[in-house]
Amino acid sequence: MKVLAMVLLGFSLVFGAVDINNASPKELSALHGVGAKKAEAIVAYRDANCFKNIGELAKVKGIGKKTVEKNKENLTVGECKTK
Repeated sequence: MKVLAMVLLGFSLVFGAVDINNASPKELSALHGVGAKKAEAIVAYRDANCFKNIGELAKVKGIGKKTVEKNKENLTVGECKTK
């Protein structure tokens, strides 16, 4: 079951970008250099501060500019639904 979930997440990265304002922790953890803990940190950050652009992702503890740069082709910033 885990393998199927990872395959599906991989396809979502190939065929669609990850919306950092609305993606689930599982979707976020499929990004390069982002595991479960960093995905949870992204969700916690956006609960308090919606992302206005992709570069703001580097403000999340544990996510640096290099991680953002590696993933920039797979990221989008959609409408914030938490605020």
